[in-house]
Formats: sequence, structure tokens, C-alpha cells
Amino acid sequence: MQNMKSSAWRSFGKDILGIGLLLVFLLLFMMNDRLNDSERLNNLPDSIINVNTIFLSIVIEAIPFILLGVFISSLIQIYVSEDTIQRFLPKNAIAALFPAAMLGAILPLCECAIVPVVRRLIKKGMPLHVGVVFMVGAPILNPVVAASTYFAFSGQPTNIILYSRMGLAFVLSILIGLILYSIFKNKTNQLRNDVTSPAASHSHHHHPPENAGFFGQVRNTFYHAVDEFFMMGKYLILGAFVAALFQTFLDRSVLEAVGTNMYSSTLVMMVFAYLLSLCSEADAFVASSFGNQFTDMSLTAFLVYGPMLDLKNTFMLFAFFKARFVIVFMITVTLVVFTAVMLLFGVILQ
Repeated sequence: MQNMKSSAWRSFGKDILGIGLLLVFLLLFMMNDRLNDSERLNNLPDSIINVNTIFLSIVIEAIPFILLGVFISSLIQIYVSEDTIQRFLPKNAIAALFPAAMLGAILPLCECAIVPVVRRLIKKGMPLHVGVVFMVGAPILNPVVAASTYFAFSGQPTNIILYSRMGLAFVLSILIGLILYSIFKNKTNQLRNDVTSPAASHSHHHHPPENAGFFGQVRNTFYHAVDEFFMMGKYLILGAFVAALFQTFLDRSVLEAVGTNMYSSTLVMMVFAYLLSLCSEADAFVASSFGNQFTDMSLTAFLVYGPMLDLKNTFMLFAFFKARFVIVFMITVTLVVFTAVMLLFGVILQ
């Protein structure tokens, strides 16, 4: 009983935080013209105005893709069952890797929802390594993310970051699944027996009652979309604000020194992606705002690593899976992404 009350208060606090952040965004949006034109505010430091301008530009560009993503994700969560997904996967362990990656390419599930969904799939019989492929691939390999990445980097003649992101995500999701299979093939039960954490209660999965009619299903779809929008929106706003602060106040000489070195810039952007925990449907707009300071290699690492592993997903992973599996998973994803990005751009730059 006490745990339920504590979970309810935490959930209430997160909702209040989300609403507060959205109100701050609306306030800054409405004040943007005044910040730029009002003589009374001319005494404000240029850095404050610059933070506001960068922050608003990132959020405004990303919101249409957030809305599109949450509605598509909601339709899938309501109308597509895990049994249906499982029916299309081959029984052979190795043969199932490719279809799992393809499945991720057509289902636009965000990383906010993917961990609980994969847990349910594994409990219904999906092999652990296939769930891993789906978990790391689905948040990147879908049309919404591809479209947002295309528009965020549309200024590039060849949009190399888009092709690198999608290609690496597909290949690496299969490779990561294969590595985890080789490590845990004799220990497939890596789920925690009793999951009662707050993360488990927020599963992003709202099935309507079987007797619910068309309007009931539509209502539940909108409920899920609103819930997911608040979940993703607060991370987007926080990420955009940190990115704006980062670009405004960080010493440009330090930024150029870090950003031009392929090793340090790649590591820094991977850490940045982990800490910001951005939605994959909007992270490209944050990444593109660093285009003048960081290399294409480091931006690609940011866009591949973040959706596969970030701070908010780490809590859910430890809540649903055994600690040893989570630690091995985190190390594998980090090493594979870093090495693959280095190898890919090493070939491109030659």
C-alpha cells in the first residue's frame, strides 16, 4: 500500500514537472518578440536572449515530429498485440535477428515505451536476443525518425548523417543482438521475477476492454498519445534548454578543441546523448544545432547511441532485467557504437 502511494506521488510529481516545463515553453514563446524588440528589455544580457532563441528554435522544429510519433505509436499500442508481432518471427535463433530489425523499421515505438514492450514480448516467448535487437533498433529504424533526421540535416548535400544513422542502426542492432545471444544463450531468463517499480507501472500500453467500441478505442488512443506527449515533451524541453545553455555559455575555444578531435568529440556526444535522454523523433534537431562545433562522426554517434541507451532507459532496464544483463548490455552497446562509428567514418574520410 505504501509503495502504491509513493509511486502515485512520484507519478504526480512527474506530471506536474511536465506541465510546468510546457508552460515555461509557452511563456518564452509568447515573449520571444518582446525579448527581441522591446526597448524595456534591451538591458538584458545578449546571452539570455540567445539561449531563448536557440531553445525555441529547437523545440518548434521538433514538436510536429513528436506529435506524429506519439499518434502512430498510440495506434500501434492499441491495435497491435504482442502475439501478432511474435507470430511473424522465425523460431531459429540466428534467422530471427534480421526480421527483428525489420520489425523495428516499421514500428515507430519511442525509447520511452520500448523497454516495457520488449519485457512483455519476452514474457510471451520472444527470445531474449531478439528482444534486444528490437529494443535497440525500433527507436531509430522507423519512418518518423528518418523524416525528422532528414529535415534536421536537410542543409547537407548528401545528408550523410541520415544514411549513416539508419545504416548503422540496422547493422548494429543485429550485431548487438548476436553478441548478447552468444553471452546469454544458456541463460535466457534475464527478467526480474517481481517487477513492482514505478517504471513498471508506467508501461505506455493501454489496451481497451474487449467490448469497447470504436469510440472507446479512439478515446484510448488519444489518452495514450497525450500521456506519451507529456512524457517525451519534458525530455525534449530539458534537452533543448541544456543544448541552448551549452552553445551559449561554453567557451568556443574549448568547444572547437573538443569538437574537432574525432575521439573526444565522439565520446562527448555519446555522453551527452546518454544524459539528455531525448526522444529519437526529436533528437536530430538538437544534434543539428551542434553542427558548427562538432564533426559529422560525433553527431552520428549521438544519434545512434542515445536512442539505444540513455539515462531514463537505464532505470527501466534495471527495473525489468537482472543487473548482470543490464551491465553487459550497456557495455556492449557503448563499445559497439563507438567502434562502428570510428570505422565507418575512418573509411569515409579516407
